[in-house]
Amino acid sequence: MSGWRLNAELSAPLAAELASLERVFALEGKRLTRDPLSEVILIERDGVRYYVKRYWGAGKGLRRYLGRPRVKAEWQNLKNFAKWGIPTAPIVGYGLERKAGAFLRGALITRELENTQDLALLAKRRDERLRDLQWVDGVSRQLATATRALHDHHFAHNDLKWRNLLVNDRAELFLIDCPTGTFWWGPFLRYRIIKDLACLDKVASQVLSRSQRLRFYLQYRGRQRLSAGDKRRVREIVKFFEGRE
Repeated sequence: MSGWRLNAELSAPLAAELASLERVFALEGKRLTRDPLSEVILIERDGVRYYVKRYWGAGKGLRRYLGRPRVKAEWQNLKNFAKWGIPTAPIVGYGLERKAGAFLRGALITRELENTQDLALLAKRRDERLRDLQWVDGVSRQLATATRALHDHHFAHNDLKWRNLLVNDRAELFLIDCPTGTFWWGPFLRYRIIKDLACLDKVASQVLSRSQRLRFYLQYRGRQRLSAGDKRRVREIVKFFEGRE
């Protein structure tokens, strides 16, 4: 597709400002990240902050014609999260432009999730909430439910790291930033599931106890104790990154 879509509930002034890809690419704001193919800026309107992701490349050669552009994958994945009941950042606007069938540029705008921090930052700071057993258990249950929902839909996040998990001051969890997630089947899905769980456990192994990590896995599986198959999978999760880094 080529086109641009906006949330119908936006105020008239904001809708006018974000009315087209041309206007979105003309926006100025605080630059948060930039690479050869994209950038993220932060803008604020009427006390509300918005993240604007702008993509102007999809790689070289046939990459511009084949497959989903990264920006399209991201908005489709966020929309799937919402459909599956997984809390995520509200989409404000999205779209892309093609020329002669090749990806030219695209953008995704999301509204800020207020009063949130990513779990990687909490781990880095050794935040006191990570020592609160009740808080950890509550967040763990939410994460287990969300992760199981992804995998039950044959979907793997492919970057399920603590930096892509936000938690607010009410201990509510949100999943964000998923441009490389997609659907898999059979042994390919199984491998990607192990990878997702290993990504989560990588930081968890540094800040949580073994019993807390095991409890998360049991919550994810919806069981009270490990089966023989679960034990094999846990070993695969723990050893996943050995020799890879």
